[in-house]
Amino acid sequence: MGFMNSNEQELLSKMATGNGHGENSSYFEGWKAFDNDPFHPTKNPQGVIQMGLAENQLCFNLIEEWILNNPQASICTPEGVNEFRDIAIFQDYHGLPEFRNAVANFMEKTRGNRVRFDPDRIVMSGGATGAQEMIAFSLADPGEAFLVPTPYYPGFDRDLRWRTGVQLLPVVCESSNNFKVTREALEAAYERAEMENIRVKGLLITNPSNPLGTILDRQTLIELVSFINEKSIHLICDEIYAATVFSQPGFVSISEILEEEKEMACNLDLIHIVYSLSKDMGFPGFRVGIVYSYNDAVVQCCRKMSSFGLVSSQTQHLIASMLSDDAFVDRFISESAERLESRYKFLTCPLAQVGIDCLKSNAGLFVWMDLRHLLKNKTFEAEMELWQVIINEVKLNVSPGASFHCSEPGWFRVCFANMDDSTMGVALNRIQTFVHKNKDVRNPIKRKHWNSNLRLSLKSKRVDDIMMGQSMRSPHSPIPQSPLVRART
Repeated sequence: MGFMNSNEQELLSKMATGNGHGENSSYFEGWKAFDNDPFHPTKNPQGVIQMGLAENQLCFNLIEEWILNNPQASICTPEGVNEFRDIAIFQDYHGLPEFRNAVANFMEKTRGNRVRFDPDRIVMSGGATGAQEMIAFSLADPGEAFLVPTPYYPGFDRDLRWRTGVQLLPVVCESSNNFKVTREALEAAYERAEMENIRVKGLLITNPSNPLGTILDRQTLIELVSFINEKSIHLICDEIYAATVFSQPGFVSISEILEEEKEMACNLDLIHIVYSLSKDMGFPGFRVGIVYSYNDAVVQCCRKMSSFGLVSSQTQHLIASMLSDDAFVDRFISESAERLESRYKFLTCPLAQVGIDCLKSNAGLFVWMDLRHLLKNKTFEAEMELWQVIINEVKLNVSPGASFHCSEPGWFRVCFANMDDSTMGVALNRIQTFVHKNKDVRNPIKRKHWNSNLRLSLKSKRVDDIMMGQSMRSPHSPIPQSPLVRART
């Protein structure tokens, strides 16, 4: 589509003619590059490989097996058609009771059954995008702000800002302490907002982190609760990657802190959780988003607003049946963690062999890759130049740190769970070739953590040899030899 002329712009609203959606971000530009030239192992083997989309495709065979064994879960089968009429006409925005019960049960299981969730506080929405926007509408007025530790998911700029008029203010986190959120950084961001006469209404955190793949430890969560309690601002906890933690330390939900630290006398009205099934189950197309608030007024407001983005009753019915199967859910959570850990090693071990570090992580569907040593200089312009080479020449869509509001140039998010092993092998070989061509580049940025003995000569082994030699090939690849699913959202 072309640009609108002035007459066309006058006929439309500022929202329609503005750029608030943020689709011109390099994050979304990378998706467009893939859409224009998608990799296929036989039809387009030189195409762009999609490593910018955080999808979890590693356990689809378990889902498909369950569906085949439970045909009555769908109202569109002979076994389930008797419930078609009741489900098809259901439109209560509270949602099916069995759906809310099943989601509450699943949230408990993904948190080790250490906490309980009240199904009556489950509010559904059209994915986590809709859930975030409902929370923003409920907690803040246009011009007011949420603090967000960096780096953070680029979609937040759309989800929380575009239609609400709310601002997002960065809490600057740095690589020197592995991008951990500190009280000092929080206070500095809050003070900057006060100096600019911006009213801060809340703090938004992602745990596990997107894009870092790290989790917030118990002490940090306690500090965050203390901070928001002292400032009397809200805490929004995005926990959509809760079940993607694949190794120790385990995930700690904000709900556990509230349960265990009752002596803190925290105002529960300030605490809200955003959840979905897009990442933990791999169902982004089902658009199952959840708001779980400890504030009665927020629950009531979000429930009314959910009318604009309900989960279809057909989807609710299927999900309720699936998540009520305790044996299946337990198996899925366990198997998913094993496959994610295997794929994480499948990617990071060969990267280390060719001298590329990633931030140590144990969750999510991606790694935070450090290419600072390949920058021509320590600037975001140099990062974008390197990213253009990776997109256009190496033909990999990885997401540059600048699009995540990272405070330091040279970091990139690389997704690893949205493809099969064969495609991952192609991607790793492309990286090997690229690093080999740039092996004489000297690192102008000194990094204390860099282990120089990882910089091996690339003349000795190809990446696929390294992977096979270390037996890192995943035993549970999703559909073998399948092309990547194209990003449509």
